[in-house]
Amino acid sequence: MSIRVMLVDDQALLRAGFRMVLAAQPDMEVVAEAGDGAEALEVLRTAEVDVVLMDVRMPRLDGVEATRRICAQPDAPKVLILTTFDLDEYAFSALKAGAGGFMLKDVPPGELLAAIRAVHSGDAVVAPSTTRRLLDRFAPMLPGAGGNGPGGSARPELERLTDREREVMLLVAQGLSNGEIAARLVLSEATVKTHVGRILTKLELRDRVQVVVLAYESGLVRAQGPGGGPRL
Repeated sequence: MSIRVMLVDDQALLRAGFRMVLAAQPDMEVVAEAGDGAEALEVLRTAEVDVVLMDVRMPRLDGVEATRRICAQPDAPKVLILTTFDLDEYAFSALKAGAGGFMLKDVPPGELLAAIRAVHSGDAVVAPSTTRRLLDRFAPMLPGAGGNGPGGSARPELERLTDREREVMLLVAQGLSNGEIAARLVLSEATVKTHVGRILTKLELRDRVQVVVLAYESGLVRAQGPGGGPRL
């Protein structure tokens, strides 16, 4: 079945460009469009959509609030944020609101298509390095940031995880794929996928992006250190 995509952007020319790229894919179709967040919510009442490509800065209702309202609905479509600005605090807010990830608007078409498929599958963080850089920048603004320490004791829900699940969560938070985690822990990819699924279920999270956000909020992963990598 095709991935049903909705385009939400106040620039009709950009929507037309994305529509052309997606129309050339055998596994995707654009089923709806909107010029702002308010119109998107209206259209979604009747349209069946799998993935929403959401602009951030739009009139009437911006992409962050639209994402929050969409993700609060049962059986909500996945949301992929498209922003003009790298390390945009609005994109961070959208991740907090439930977006499955974010990409820059000038991303190569191949990467955009891969991101849509990844968000649809729920198996991968979109642009993990960019998501990580975003969180590194805004980590001091997170609730409890810097005060919880690497144990994350201020978040009691983390106590539901086994030691192995916590270990997998840390690697997910660093942006590693299932294959990379499997190699690091000497496990099969299927086992890693099972662990990730259990983590999402136990912590009541939508996807891996929210695992990354929670890891930063809880202090399991802290902002980037002088050496360039995350401090665990």
